[in-house]
Amino acid sequence: QVQLVESGGGLVQAGGSLRLSCAASGRTFSSYAMGWFRQAPGKEREFVSAITRGGGNTYYADSVKGRFTISRDNAKNMVYLQMNSLKPEDTAVYCCAAGYYSSRSATYDYWGQGTQVTVST
Repeated sequence: QVQLVESGGGLVQAGGSLRLSCAASGRTFSSYAMGWFRQAPGKEREFVSAITRGGGNTYYADSVKGRFTISRDNAKNMVYLQMNSLKPEDTAVYCCAAGYYSSRSATYDYWGQGTQVTVST
């Protein structure tokens, strides 16, 4: 069992940066790949980024590639999403998830509640 709690969201102007954090409980954190997903109002949940158990491989949606960076610290049971050059279309609730390394939400077993990111023009 893994419990996930996100933090770091907020209101930022276009072009700005935010760093999201996801704290995981449980001693099996390093057994899971981690992903970030987002959901904007009226839209379906979409994949943002994923990182393998050891952190050696990462994967990004085309819409965030080159602007977002995912990382993890297994010693601290943390995963991060550094978001730079933010755009209004990045506005969404961002959730972290633990599971299998994939862009498909169905492969993730555990989910956090999410943190709101709002990018103003």
